[in-house]
Amino acid sequence: MPPSFHRTPCALTIGNFDGVHQGHLALLKKLQIQAKQLQVQTCVLTFEPHPKEFFDPANAPARILNLRDKLEALQAANIDLVVVERFNANFASMSPEGFVQKIIVDGLRAKHIVVGDDFCYGAKRAGSFTTLQQAGKMSGFTVESMDTVLDQQHTRISSSAIRQALKDGQIARAKQLLGRPYTISGHVIHGKKLGRTIGFPTLNLAISSKARPRIPAMRGIFIVQVHGLGPSPLPAVASIGVRPTVEDAGRVLLETHIFDFNQAVYGKVIRVEFIEKLRDEAKYPDLASLQQAIHQDAQKAINYFKNASNV
Repeated sequence: MPPSFHRTPCALTIGNFDGVHQGHLALLKKLQIQAKQLQVQTCVLTFEPHPKEFFDPANAPARILNLRDKLEALQAANIDLVVVERFNANFASMSPEGFVQKIIVDGLRAKHIVVGDDFCYGAKRAGSFTTLQQAGKMSGFTVESMDTVLDQQHTRISSSAIRQALKDGQIARAKQLLGRPYTISGHVIHGKKLGRTIGFPTLNLAISSKARPRIPAMRGIFIVQVHGLGPSPLPAVASIGVRPTVEDAGRVLLETHIFDFNQAVYGKVIRVEFIEKLRDEAKYPDLASLQQAIHQDAQKAINYFKNASNV
């Protein structure tokens, strides 16, 4: 980040912000209060890729949000500026002192910083909350810690808890922790078009690669609604899995069947909002059995939306 990158003083927070969940939102609210008092902009410094993906890609946690969705969530939280720092070998080797001077002081001109009291920075995570406070006294910025945010059950709100809720099919729990419905977005891709032959055409999103999963390990059949194809969300039923009846190739797909919808939308970005899990993914002996199961899933979803509209 060059020193001229950002000339307007700011109130700053630093982190990965995966999920932009209720805990993050509480921190951002504190940041906004301080920014208003200091009459400066709010700024979030985040990283791409996630540092754990850089150091240990095989064991890095799947992201709750892709970068596009994270930026949209931060924008929705009324953050003035988001700086995405490329996390590479050069950045990872920067000393704590270099990080403070080049990034915080010269690059972002931070006047106040809000981070967790377990915050670490610089090569080998050698910088701590305490050393950041000390650096602030020398360089003209103040540092404030953010307490752990608990939910109604007095459980810490965290990205890990959200990943676990999604893996367990607890969609309502994930929504509670996030403070909004869980969604997956992406470009609609061409599939094998098998759904058309059995009466259930789908919009497909690829959500895994050979390298690593792109979403938490949630699998199964879900009631969903689709945003991005009209003024209102469209009711649908969706499957996340490896299509064991017809393929089982290992690649995870999100396949979404929108009711009474037959437009060609390949290449468009859609956002699938998860409402409720219906069941786990299953392997069927033949396509007729699969078709019957999908019909039952679709009917349950149709009934859900019908009942919701009557409330």
